[in-house]
Amino acid sequence: MPLRLIAVSALVAGLGLGGAVIPGLCSETDALARPVAMAAATAEQSQTAPDFVGISNWFNSQPLKLADLRGKVVLVDFWTYGCVNCVNTLPHVTELYSKYRDRGLVVVGVHTPEFPFEHSASNVQAALKRHGIDYPVAQDNNSQTWNAYRNQYWPAQYIIDQNGKIVFQHAGEGQYQEIDRTVARLLNANS
Repeated sequence: MPLRLIAVSALVAGLGLGGAVIPGLCSETDALARPVAMAAATAEQSQTAPDFVGISNWFNSQPLKLADLRGKVVLVDFWTYGCVNCVNTLPHVTELYSKYRDRGLVVVGVHTPEFPFEHSASNVQAALKRHGIDYPVAQDNNSQTWNAYRNQYWPAQYIIDQNGKIVFQHAGEGQYQEIDRTVARLLNANS
């Protein structure tokens, strides 16, 4: 067996055993290193969060603007219903929303499709019902909000403080306790 074929076989076997996914396609590549690095880099930069742009539909809400959400903590969750990693995060996002919405947390799901069938508003609406999502969801069919955030992964979460600054960023599954602690800390700072 040629050396190249052995190397490719080992790579394929490693990806299959490790559960890796192609970057950008429901990715969790470098899942252990990225969240900490992204959170630290984002916290240092404290960049102003981009607004929601190019939204074709809003579900569970009238159209939202980040300027109107100043004074609140906002979790922006990029997802798509056809991504298993995204679906795995939804119970955590909905639980966080239930836990903190009365204290000032606003969750905005940004549904940015990966495949053509995910562009359908009725499919998105069915997914919201299936997953019990009652927080606002923006349908970003042309990836304009995705691009404004320079996002690259499904799922991805951005926590925005009361002043409109991104203070935490995470791509992939996990970091649920860190996300909860960050939201709680921001809400407590405002009490």
